This record gives sequence, structure tokens and C-alpha cells, in this order.
Amino acid sequence: MPGKCFPHADSIAYWDATRAFMILSLLACFFGIIIGIMAFIHYSSFDRFDKTFAAGILFFISCFFVMLAMAVYTGVTINYYGKRYGSWRFSWSYIIGWVAVVLTFFSGLNP
Repeated sequence: MPGKCFPHADSIAYWDATRAFMILSLLACFFGIIIGIMAFIHYSSFDRFDKTFAAGILFFISCFFVMLAMAVYTGVTINYYGKRYGSWRFSWSYIIGWVAVVLTFFSGLNP
């Protein structure tokens, strides 16, 4: 709300769901980065394992989790504020969340 902060005391479960999906996204993205770095290492035991494909799949999984988190947050927030307050808006962190969906999607594309 412009100039005032109000706590979300009605439903805490969606905060937990949003947080869990974002943590899962972070883990998938982290392992995708690690496997992507391993693509430059040439061990004979890893030759049959397509590391770039696995990293791309992990980035798509990360994209899916970010999209779920943002969808849960958007749905509950609009429902909560739409019923109670007339003038409210999403802030910059919300926009960065949706930008993260787009960026994780494009990071999963293999050339």
C-alpha cells in the first residue's frame, strides 16, 4: 500500500508455498550451473553423460518452479488485496520475479 505496510496475517500457507518453490528453483539452477561448468571438464567416465542437456533440463525445471512460485504469489495477493484495499500495486521485486521466469527459460535452451 502506498505509504503503509500491512502484514499478511490471514493466510501464511501461500508464503510457505512461494518460499518452497523459490528454494527448489534455486537448487535446480545451482545444480544446472554446476553441471554446465562440468561440461568443460573432460573425464572419461563422464563422456556418455550429456552435461549440456542435463543442465538445460535443470534450468527448465528451475523455470517451472519460479513460475509456480510467482503464480501462487500473484493469485493469492490479488485475491487478498483486491477484496480489502482499493489502491495497491506490485513493487520492483515482483517484476524481477517474472523476469527470472523468462531468464531461466532462455538459459535452458541449448544451441
